[in-house]
Amino acid sequence: MNFGTLPSGRQVEQVELASGRLRADVLTYGAVIRRLEVDGVNVVLGLDTIDDYLTRSRYFGAVVGRYGNRIAHARFTLDGTEYRLPANNGPNCLHGGTEGFDSRVWTIAAQSDTSVTLTLTSPDGDQGFPGTLTASVTYTLDGDALRIDYAAESDAPTVVNLTNHSYFNLKGEGDVLDHVIRMDAAHYLPVDDDKIPTGEPAPVKGTPFDFTEPHAVGERYDGGYDHCFVLDGGGIEVKGGGLTMEVTTTEPGVQFYAGGMLDGVQTPYGPFAGLCLETQHFPDAPNQPQFPSTVLRPGERRTSTTTYRFI
Repeated sequence: MNFGTLPSGRQVEQVELASGRLRADVLTYGAVIRRLEVDGVNVVLGLDTIDDYLTRSRYFGAVVGRYGNRIAHARFTLDGTEYRLPANNGPNCLHGGTEGFDSRVWTIAAQSDTSVTLTLTSPDGDQGFPGTLTASVTYTLDGDALRIDYAAESDAPTVVNLTNHSYFNLKGEGDVLDHVIRMDAAHYLPVDDDKIPTGEPAPVKGTPFDFTEPHAVGERYDGGYDHCFVLDGGGIEVKGGGLTMEVTTTEPGVQFYAGGMLDGVQTPYGPFAGLCLETQHFPDAPNQPQFPSTVLRPGERRTSTTTYRFI
């Protein structure tokens, strides 16, 4: 289905998937999940037109890359060479730079009634990153679950951190401050004023970041969550609007963002209209060797899987 045409003249396609209780609309632009319906209720924030995605999106539903989250001072050193990136978030590089994977048209490589695989090639030097990177994302609906499978390969050493930036609202409307979250994460990453991790993970116990027991999003922290949590091998559970979403992942962390910077002016949605659970490696890992490595070398294939199950 044709969703619209970019100023370049390139067409954007929408793929419709369905299985059991779930229905999804996926765009080739940004590999965006535009709609995800559970029993007829759309539980993700999406936009109506391609023009909206060009001008009013805060990464709604997109795959971000080549490096999701922040890289401090928009630079990193790999194998003795420094690479400089676009500074599009204060002094830092966010979600791959000014023209990240969220603003590219992906190619449909495979498609069925319940699944679609999208691919993208990022050339050497793209946004300052080394190596020609080939990335793929597969969205699969299976009864009550959405599974996302990521893969990436490079012809030269590089860094990569792919994730999906969907904003979830299990009620379908209103804010998510009453959504209750439980997270198998005994540590989180404290950040500085630019939201760059300050170093080692810190215990959540005794802080507003402790979701090892269920707490509502708006219960304890008025600063608005936008932090990476260190997962302990378990999952994440979100309850809202009579629906439960269970999140499991092969990734070591999850960026929990409560949507506090949505303003209802630059986007159609106001503050806390949706929350993000961006499963990923850690922010600024290329500059912090104590974190799990995000380096991808020739001959390697980086894969990860995240599943969102609705009960």
